[in-house]
Amino acid sequence: MAPLAQTSMEEGGYVQEIAGLKTQFDIFRFMKRVTETYRSRAFMVLNLPPVTSLDLQGSTVITSWPAELLALYDQEGLLVNSPVLRRLRTSTCPFFYDMSRQSWSRDDGKSALVTGLFERFRMTRCAYFPTHEPSGQRGAVSFAGDREPFSPTEMRELCYIAIHVFDRLAEIRNLDNRMTDTLTDREIDCLNWTAAGKTSAEIAEILALSEHTVNHYLNRATKKLDTVNRTQAVAKALRIGLIK
Repeated sequence: MAPLAQTSMEEGGYVQEIAGLKTQFDIFRFMKRVTETYRSRAFMVLNLPPVTSLDLQGSTVITSWPAELLALYDQEGLLVNSPVLRRLRTSTCPFFYDMSRQSWSRDDGKSALVTGLFERFRMTRCAYFPTHEPSGQRGAVSFAGDREPFSPTEMRELCYIAIHVFDRLAEIRNLDNRMTDTLTDREIDCLNWTAAGKTSAEIAEILALSEHTVNHYLNRATKKLDTVNRTQAVAKALRIGLIK
C-alpha cells in the first residue's frame, strides 16, 4: 500500500475520503489504516474528560487500544492524575510524549506503574493532537506505539487528519440524533421486535397490526436511517442507541 502521506496528502484525497465516511465503524477502519501507515500500534479518539471523571473508557469515542490495557488503566485509576490530560487541558498544541525518556510527574506516585503498563503493550511513544467540534466540545486524537518519534512533517499530517476525523465524528453523531428524532414510536417498536428475531407476521400479532402495516413501518424506518434493508436498519438503530 502506498504511504498515505504520498497519496492523500498530495491530492487532498484523504479529506474527501473522511467526508464520505458514513458511520463510526467506517472511521474506525480508516483510523486503523492510518495507524498502520504511520507505523503505530493503536489510536484513540476521545472527548476531553472533565476533571471529575474517574475513567478513560467513558470519554473514549473510538479506539484500537487493547481492551486489557484500557481496563487495567481504569482499574488502577490512572486518569485522575494523568500528566497527558493535564497538558491537553492547558494547551491546544500537538505534542509527542516518550515515557521511556521523559518523566512527567504524577501526584499519586504511579509513574513507574504507568510506564510498565504501556511498555507491556509496546505503546510508550505517543503523539497527541488536541481537537474540538463546532459545539465547543474539546477532544484529542492520539497515536501510540514504539516506533521512533514522528517527524515534524508527520506531526503536521496527523494533526490535519485528526482535525477532520474529529469533525466528521461530530457530524455523524448529529445526523444520528436527527434520525432518532424522526422515527415514530411504532417504527421503533417494529425495529425492536425485529432485533429480537421476530418476523413481520409475529410482530403484527404482538402489536395488533396487519403484516402489511408492519412492513410499511419497517420500510419507512429503513429509509429514515439511510440503510438498504431491515437488517442494516436494526444494526444502525442498535449502534446509535435507538433500540437496545
